[in-house]
Formats: sequence, structure tokens, C-alpha cells
Amino acid sequence: MPPIDMEEKKNDYRPAVLVFLMLTSALVLLLLNQKSLFVKSGQQATLTVGLPAPDFKFPGLDGKMSSLSDYRGKVVLVNIWATWCPPCVEEMPSMEKLYQKLKDKDFEILAVSIDSLGVNAVAPFMKKHKLTFPALIDSSGTIRTTYRTTGIPESFIIDKNGILIEKIVGPRDWARPAISSFLINLIQSS
Repeated sequence: MPPIDMEEKKNDYRPAVLVFLMLTSALVLLLLNQKSLFVKSGQQATLTVGLPAPDFKFPGLDGKMSSLSDYRGKVVLVNIWATWCPPCVEEMPSMEKLYQKLKDKDFEILAVSIDSLGVNAVAPFMKKHKLTFPALIDSSGTIRTTYRTTGIPESFIIDKNGILIEKIVGPRDWARPAISSFLINLIQSS
């Protein structure tokens, strides 16, 4: 048997490698251009400051459905939280102070609870802590996927035109003057 010429053997694979690389490149480009393959219907592929915030619709404590788009024309603070989350509980009194300060302006807070017990957990919590801003119930936690959250609390500031202005990860002291000044400027400018 004649010896195998390694250079000749290497050349046998070059067309196959080239075809493989071309097919792989084409597949990658196809997937990058078809983001919708990975996004459920009705969801955005990305959540980006400066682009429209994804709309959502959840029931309030009274059972009436509310959506983000219902508040077009107002600056909205969307807060994703749960009653069992200590940092969420910690920031709620300052959110109430902010709400009381700005509720008569073009401002709204939508506190979207992801508690699995829904209204049975949220209603007593809101009453106990004397919270008057709207609480919406998302027992299945779909907003976490829609808004690409990594934990709770996470908050999103949305301008009067529905554009995402800011994403805030973790609790805040919402009663700080710098925050209310920022929101007042946003209310007046948009």
C-alpha cells in the first residue's frame, strides 16, 4: 500500500470546510435578521432607552384592566415588585410620597406585582402600608419577560409619548428631591 500523502489528504477536506463555513455564516446571518424567531408575539426584541416601552395590560385591585397605553400623555413610573421582596417593601413608602407630590400633575405610578397569590396578597399589603397609587396584578410574571428584568424591584420611567427614558435596577428613595425634580422636568418638557 502506497504511503498517504498528508498534503493531498488535507486538500480533500478544504471544499467541505469551505461549504460548512459558508452555511454556518448564512445561518448566523439569518438568525440575526430573524429576531422574531426568539421573541413571543407581542413582545419587543429589545428594551432600549429612547424607544417605545412595551405595552402591557393587567387587572388592578378592583379587577378593572389597565394598560400602559391608557396613560399616554402622562409620565409613568412602572415598578415591578412583590410583597415578599424586602427591597420592594423598603421603597414603597418613598414611592407613596412621590405619588402624593406628583399625582395632580401628568404623572402616574403603575406598581405591577408579580405575586403568585395576586390580589389576595397585594390588597392587604397596599392597605397595611397605606399605599394609594395603582397596583396591577401579574400573577404569572409575564412582565418580567416583556421588560427583561433580572430581579425585583426594577422600575422604568416612561415619558408622555410612551418612550422609555430610564431603567432603574434595585430599590430607590423615590422621595429624594433630585428624583422629583427630574420627573417634574420630564413632565414639563414632553
